[in-house]
Amino acid sequence: MTATTAPAPTVVNGIAQERRLVTAIPGPRSVELAARKAEAVAPAVGTTMPVYAEQAGGGVIVDVDGNHLVDLGSGIAVTTVGVSDARVVAAVQAQVAAFTHTCFMVTPYEGYVAVAEKLNALAPGDFAKRSALFNSGAEAVENAVKISRAYTGRSAVVVFDHAYHGRTNLTMAMTAKNMPYKHGFGPFAGEVYRAPLSYPYRDGGLSGADAAAQTISMIEAQVGAGNVACVVIEPIQGEGGFIEPAEGFLPAIQAWCRAHGVVFVADEVQTGFARTGDLFASNHEGLEPDLLVTAKGIAGGLPLSAVTGRAEIMDASHAGGLGGTYGGNPLACAAALAVIDAIESDDLVGRAKEIEALLGGRLRELAARDSRIGQVRGRGAMIAVELVKAGTTEPDAALAKAVAAAAHAQGVVVLTCGTYGNVLRFLPPLAISDALLEDAFSVLEQAFAGA
Repeated sequence: MTATTAPAPTVVNGIAQERRLVTAIPGPRSVELAARKAEAVAPAVGTTMPVYAEQAGGGVIVDVDGNHLVDLGSGIAVTTVGVSDARVVAAVQAQVAAFTHTCFMVTPYEGYVAVAEKLNALAPGDFAKRSALFNSGAEAVENAVKISRAYTGRSAVVVFDHAYHGRTNLTMAMTAKNMPYKHGFGPFAGEVYRAPLSYPYRDGGLSGADAAAQTISMIEAQVGAGNVACVVIEPIQGEGGFIEPAEGFLPAIQAWCRAHGVVFVADEVQTGFARTGDLFASNHEGLEPDLLVTAKGIAGGLPLSAVTGRAEIMDASHAGGLGGTYGGNPLACAAALAVIDAIESDDLVGRAKEIEALLGGRLRELAARDSRIGQVRGRGAMIAVELVKAGTTEPDAALAKAVAAAAHAQGVVVLTCGTYGNVLRFLPPLAISDALLEDAFSVLEQAFAGA
């Protein structure tokens, strides 16, 4: 018999697309850098992995000790098209050579306008739109609130249980989870009200319509429709645990907003740009947000965010009321245009659906054998498992932490999330290969078995 050898791994950005451990995790160079971090960096800035990155490409991160790690985090849903995609790198290099900054509010440039035109064309809704560019998701959320208040002349903001919207003062008020995001940092901005969310795994199977009716009743009784400037919601929650409301919940909330002159804001910071198997998660139920907030995956790793929405709402703010020194930086705009081109050219929406079938299928098979997996949920390349004490629905944060740590030790980057800290979330770059996903899942199976 002739011996067969495994095919050589593909190479992206000079990096073999394979998991390879040459030292323990962390290796000696990462340990050295961790010691330097302890002396130089504020301890409140935590890290998930105990290693330090040196290079990355496709679905692999190479640390300073030469270990190749499978990336199931994408820098928290940022490097959707893969780290250092060649088109993004080339676009940014060309822009660096031209100019790095002028401030769009001082000397504007075409890249900002081109990104706005693209976003206006791609965002859900067949109506005239405008966009404004910023730096981070939290900054864009804050500006969506500002725009909503300017348009409606109202002040109240309605958000939801388990929501995450950022770390600034206003967005901390909008965020539900106390630790580590809010504890000790108050007082927070006022006129923010929290409403119940449809959470199918934990609300007794309440239908989307019935859950929305309860939510609307609470808003009307405790806030008053006439006081509400905007309702801000993640179509699929991110840090809250990848919670997808029951079908019908989101359209009912949007319909109520329309009926009462309330701005419906979709926070798609984590769900946008092909992540969920559609360009935007709002498309799954035909939502047409009045304002759409995007960031993370928009620019391939460069800081950029946006608010895109109905022209009459975006036009409500006075001249000079929106902006910022770095908002719509030319390098980030160049990257964003390349990212959008990559999503369209490589059919990354279709690739997200393939990842959902592969990863979701394997996780459901594991759940059928392990009663500690309470639910597998999510869409596209945004998949999660909620972990519980076997035979119950009691959250098991310790198990999530143990499985993640075991995966990290074997070179797989996986993140935890959820209000109760009991959710493992999977956000691989859409450029990742099936072979890497299969290998990472084998590590996860072993981690569950050993936990």
